[in-house]
Amino acid sequence: MSNLDNKNISTKEFSEQLEINYKMSKIKNKFIVLSGKGGVGKSSIAVNTAVGLALEGFKVGLIDIDIHGPSVPKMLGLVNSVPKVVDNFIMPIEYSDNLKVMSISFMMENPEDPIVWRGPLKMNIIKQFLHDVNWGELDYLIIDSPPGTGDEPLSICQLIENPQGAIIVTTPQDIALNDVRKSIKFCEMIKCPVIGVVENMSTFICPHCNKSTDIFKSGGGSRMAEEMKVPFLGSIPLDLNIVLSGDDSKPFVHYYPESESTKSFKSILAKLIDLG
Repeated sequence: MSNLDNKNISTKEFSEQLEINYKMSKIKNKFIVLSGKGGVGKSSIAVNTAVGLALEGFKVGLIDIDIHGPSVPKMLGLVNSVPKVVDNFIMPIEYSDNLKVMSISFMMENPEDPIVWRGPLKMNIIKQFLHDVNWGELDYLIIDSPPGTGDEPLSICQLIENPQGAIIVTTPQDIALNDVRKSIKFCEMIKCPVIGVVENMSTFICPHCNKSTDIFKSGGGSRMAEEMKVPFLGSIPLDLNIVLSGDDSKPFVHYYPESESTKSFKSILAKLIDLG
């Protein structure tokens, strides 16, 4: 169903949605990064997907719709950035020539202050990210969502007409998989295609002896994908450099190109590029 088919929509909302649809039509591929579980590395996957695509020469936008816990600015070294307004449109922050970024953190006087908002306010700021931000023409728009199946992922899926689909992030253990399954069912309910499942922290490779240890088990993501009949994109090993890269604002796909995690991630990235 089109996002304009709601008979209860006001004239103003109808006009805003038309404008959003027009702007989103200039973006070839729109991927929403989801997980029903927090702490699985979802933002790391979103950031490195965006950076990796930009390094491949694509024009990319990255939206952080985690309203209560935005981490994208920190991971990209953009914490103190303030967007400019040109001709009544907000200009996204440029991380590089090929990557533009928007987050609620950029609009806060003090990024460390908590945001205590109910659903309607969150819906409005997400709409603003799509309606009032001048994204221009892009090859990819990557959207980093908070964990769960609440206001933010529902809002973005309602506002973007015909996204390419969702990238579902999990870790291998059952306690994570039980929640992540809900994300896949959420996508089924709202008719958002599932691009595939990424299993993060699948195994730990010791940097000293090269021995592998399945700290969080291994293979749970691929089994879940098979059970739920959705594609499996690949696994990413647990790597200390990934932790350090997030804290140091240095995306691992760029700054640790020879690591096993980056090699695994690039194989996932290649599958996403093939879809476009």
